[in-house]
Amino acid sequence: MSKHGRILVAMSGGIDSSVAAVMLHEEGYEVVGMTMKTWDYASSGGTKKETGCCSLDSINDARNVAVQLGFPHYILDIRNEFGDAVIDYFTGEYIEGRTPNPCVMCNTHIKWDALLKRADKLDCEFIATGHYANIREENNRHIISKGFDAWKDQSYVLWGVSQESLARTKLPLGHLTKARIREMATERGFMDLVNKAESYEICFVPDNDYRGFIKRRVEGLEERVKGGNFLDTDGKILGKHEGYPFYTIGQRKGLGIALGYPAFVTEIRKDTNEVVLGRDKDLERDGMMVGQLNLSKYASIENPIETITKVRYKDAGANATIWQEGDKMKVHFQDSVSGIAPGQAAVFYEGDDVIGGGWILKSFKQNAETGIYAAVTLSE
Repeated sequence: MSKHGRILVAMSGGIDSSVAAVMLHEEGYEVVGMTMKTWDYASSGGTKKETGCCSLDSINDARNVAVQLGFPHYILDIRNEFGDAVIDYFTGEYIEGRTPNPCVMCNTHIKWDALLKRADKLDCEFIATGHYANIREENNRHIISKGFDAWKDQSYVLWGVSQESLARTKLPLGHLTKARIREMATERGFMDLVNKAESYEICFVPDNDYRGFIKRRVEGLEERVKGGNFLDTDGKILGKHEGYPFYTIGQRKGLGIALGYPAFVTEIRKDTNEVVLGRDKDLERDGMMVGQLNLSKYASIENPIETITKVRYKDAGANATIWQEGDKMKVHFQDSVSGIAPGQAAVFYEGDDVIGGGWILKSFKQNAETGIYAAVTLSE
């Protein structure tokens, strides 16, 4: 009999999830390892060798840890589930003129649901992952908070996990640094994991060519959208572009046009296949609307509250007031924020705690005199 019960650990084959499994095993849990096969990169037509969590090498690395410690390990093929939800979402968002965040979508709608479903079948009370974040229960709410290692903190990508799922989730690495994880792996003789390079790519686009991926996924897209106009912020035509789905808000490199000054994508107009270019100051907004909310710390936001709000994963965050309007959150930043991209996730923090998050629908500038908000990115 185990000391703490049975737990299903998501093992990608990397050092973080492997050490998480080791820690739980040493604490007395009856560990069951599971590696999820989410994508077969060879079928996408890419040119780079498959790497990362879906590769055969990573699956074998996860299994080797399980074999050495004597706990069972399974491979879970969720390529169909992953493709329907994450790949279709990824391509669809670009076609809608938005910038997707597939890692958040995968955590929210695929990995947690898939793990909990299999946990039930394997009689596991809990699931665990190697994310750098923490979960605690307070006032009948399961609250996500930042990991101790500020550089590795992954609370941003977990805002969409439901209360029911958080109640059954363990995050063993939340109180540790990456340096300590490497030390623990070294102490236990897992040198292959210590020396293994980390992957920061989207798992199904390991060559980082998202344009090529979308072109291969959507037949005839390139021909349909090529030749639209680049505009300046006054509406003057600057030149032709490759098609609005192949640009993102804030993009500077790879525009294929020289204007004599650093130019950035400030707006994407799907309906007219236009891409607006401007200077860095033209990216600044002081407000946004966020939809598809999922709240962690509170069940709802009855009154305006002060937060630190992040609009991208490695964003330091900015002071903002948020207030809920039905199923949406209005956000007013204390100072202007650059490069708010519809389709990305916005996450609201109170100290280290995640209040909740949602998907950015549009950004705007506030008219200081009238208080009227002028929408400048209408991608709702």
